[in-house]
Amino acid sequence: MSSAEHSRSEPLVNESETKKTMQFFSSQESIEENVDNFAVQADIVDCHEKSDDSKSDCNHVKEMETSQEDMAANNNYGDTSLSSVTIVAPVTPRLFKRRWLILLLFASYSGSNAYQWLHLVIVSDKIIFYYNASLPDSELGQLFAVDFLSMIYMVVYVALIFPATWMLDKKGLRLTAIVGCLLNALGAFVKCFAVRPDLFWLLFFAQTICAVAQVFILGIPTRLAAVWFGIDEVSTATAIGVFGNQIGTALGFVIPPEVVTSDNFEYVGHGLSLMMYVGAGVTALLFILVLIFFQNNPPVPPSHAQVTAANTWSNEDYCGSIRRLMTNVGFTLLVITYGSNTGSYYAISTLLNSIVVYYFPGETGNAGNIGLTLVVAGIFGSVLAGIWLDKTKYFKWTTVAIYILSFAGMITFTFTLDLNHIWVVFLCSGFLGFFMTGYLPVGFEFAAELTFPESEGTSSGLLNASAQVI
Repeated sequence: MSSAEHSRSEPLVNESETKKTMQFFSSQESIEENVDNFAVQADIVDCHEKSDDSKSDCNHVKEMETSQEDMAANNNYGDTSLSSVTIVAPVTPRLFKRRWLILLLFASYSGSNAYQWLHLVIVSDKIIFYYNASLPDSELGQLFAVDFLSMIYMVVYVALIFPATWMLDKKGLRLTAIVGCLLNALGAFVKCFAVRPDLFWLLFFAQTICAVAQVFILGIPTRLAAVWFGIDEVSTATAIGVFGNQIGTALGFVIPPEVVTSDNFEYVGHGLSLMMYVGAGVTALLFILVLIFFQNNPPVPPSHAQVTAANTWSNEDYCGSIRRLMTNVGFTLLVITYGSNTGSYYAISTLLNSIVVYYFPGETGNAGNIGLTLVVAGIFGSVLAGIWLDKTKYFKWTTVAIYILSFAGMITFTFTLDLNHIWVVFLCSGFLGFFMTGYLPVGFEFAAELTFPESEGTSSGLLNASAQVI
């Protein structure tokens, strides 16, 4: 980053001091003008109090009086008292404890949506068994239909990314959070009515509603961190926001195989019903909590950089912002590389059950545990990366290192599946997850640094869209 560019991580002291100086001199000019006006007013009053013989000397004062009245009429400014002088005091940044509640709420409902992304495909064999009557006849068609319960998240995200980021930029965090949380709960409730062998189409419709909810969720972490947290906390806050989504993914890997365990038709249906009703209850509770407690922004910005960014957002041309982002060479490169890295993670998550069952028949339960290992390792990676970036601000070199190690982990994971040692798969999944999944918040924060003061919601939304496409 050149010295001429400003970063969001910089406190913008020079810009703030410049604004204060400009306000000071502007105020000085206003005071001087008002002092001159008082002098004129004094001359006018003194002239009016003189005797008729002395008023001949006041012609110049009358001219000034007339001139002053004309200026007031032309400028709509007739008050020449010192009380009309407005000195704009600089905003003092402040942090509020409630920021942690806002972040916790977001992480919770984001996690519940991530859980619904995977809780069906991780038991794909049980879904095919139970919904066989309403699935295609061919085995390939059945696998594709069930896998598309996960892939619909990617398709919908790409289709709706621009309306969702526009809402986040123009309407703010609260409305975006309410819409995402409401759709998430609605999709979970519809699933409760889809637990019948002939209603796979309804299950798919409900999953599509949850996929739409995701569009209003994934772009929030960086924006929430910027709006509510201080300069030295934004990377950690972003990591925690992503951490919630990863926890949900982990639960989506581990809970369904433990609930839907039997090969008996009725027991499979009972397990699915239990899973759906609990999910609906949790998402409904989270929606109520968001509706009551989730706030748009703090009363006072948390940093000087946020003051600048808020002014930019309020006057931002959304299409112009998209154009500037797409012509930013550094950001474009990040979009491509982030999409490749994170898209690979999404692909592994979607196909993990099929991969494990193919190489290790009968190990459906371990498919969920391998996914859990992948995500939990990524959670540690996310948090450590967030802390590291808050301390060092080494965004570029951290990104390069993670890409190299993720590539090494992917190669190792791919070529050790044939060894028929499932413990090796667990080990490789942990290594891969630590770097590949741990990179999610790093990418968001790097994008925000490259594109400041553009909206973090828009930049992170485009990163997520690239991952869904790839």
